[in-house]
Amino acid sequence: MAITYLKKADKTPETESAQAQAVVTEMLSRIEAEGEDAVRAYAKTLDKWDGPILITREEMDARAAEVPDQVKQDIAFAVEQVRGFAIAQRDSVRDFEMTMPSGLTAGQKWVPCNVAGCYVPTGRYAHIASACMSVATAKAAGVKTVVACSTPFRGGAMHPYVLYAMREAGADVVMTLGGVQAIASMAYGLFTGQPADVIVGPGNKFVAEAKRMLFGKVGIDVFAGPSEIGILADKTADPEIVAVDLVGQAEHGHESPAWLFTDDRALAEKVIARVPELIATLPEPARDAADAAWRDYGEVILCDTREELVTVSDEYASEHLEIHCADLDWWMENLTNYGSLFVGEETTVAYGDKCSGPNHILPTKYAARYSAGLSVHKFLKPLTWQKADREASKELAIRTARISRLEGMEAHARTADARLAKYYPGHNFDLGAPVESIS
Repeated sequence: MAITYLKKADKTPETESAQAQAVVTEMLSRIEAEGEDAVRAYAKTLDKWDGPILITREEMDARAAEVPDQVKQDIAFAVEQVRGFAIAQRDSVRDFEMTMPSGLTAGQKWVPCNVAGCYVPTGRYAHIASACMSVATAKAAGVKTVVACSTPFRGGAMHPYVLYAMREAGADVVMTLGGVQAIASMAYGLFTGQPADVIVGPGNKFVAEAKRMLFGKVGIDVFAGPSEIGILADKTADPEIVAVDLVGQAEHGHESPAWLFTDDRALAEKVIARVPELIATLPEPARDAADAAWRDYGEVILCDTREELVTVSDEYASEHLEIHCADLDWWMENLTNYGSLFVGEETTVAYGDKCSGPNHILPTKYAARYSAGLSVHKFLKPLTWQKADREASKELAIRTARISRLEGMEAHARTADARLAKYYPGHNFDLGAPVESIS
């Protein structure tokens, strides 16, 4: 395979993870030991917030007056797009029951989690769309209680637009909390008395690390890192659009990778020249974030064939992957690893980030090789059930007893024996040799 790096990254997201692990370990230990007192202390120290943690429904309603009508309309549009897609996802799976050859009736029932925690970051930017993405999807799944958290905005109360988006998306409980302390509070049920079954939502490396460390105690959406974009482009692509889209994602943060995969050197060189020019025109803090991201994490990879491009793209498993190529159907058929796919020049990652419908909370750090992004399914459990009458129980009991004894599990076998003895007294079934001892 002929691969040429016209621009190679100096760093990877993993190079920045050690500090986060140490900080989060200490914070989680303190919060677990001291509870709400520790959370309040962190909120005051880290976010300059010593006001109420829980936001009442009355305050949410009152603060809705701070939101202009056009903003309300845009948020309503985004919520409806996300909710509609999530409902369609829910409808794509179904409960069922079937009769097995043995006569056993078995089935599957999709049951929503009882409590979901949704984190909405508002550090460098106020992520209005993340409130729509997480809360609306959880409610579409049928989650009874959705707890939403967001950071005090620049030392003050929660951003009014974020709060309004949470309200419109259907949050049941809202807390003014950010960072690790927010994740821990939702996991432990602090301030609400309702520990989350699953916690979702994007965040910085400390939030991501907190979710990783708490995984098992709670479910999480994805093992998330900094936002990523990959773009596949051939000679038919517009280098200006490609460059604009790379910069559009690089503004997420200093550690956000932006990758271009192409088989056209001329296009690559134009993009490499244009990206810094576009970054220079951004306002702060976007300019600083995008500049560092492109400098340290940006890559441009040149391949000879589109088959090689598919291989490289699948290895990177980009969180967001755009296709700016001819024969779009071929690419859709052959690509396998990505968080979400944006097909053709007319569709950009920003649409997905803000309001198009499919969820923007997606796997990073190669996790798209084995997992997908947030969906309604993350809040649903496909629970199985089974029921046997006495005739079906006979066949199952005989097989279970014999297999259990072959494995050396006598107590298992006796649960089958007991049923046969009750339902078919006096019958002599071949139940295998009883287990006497296991050497």
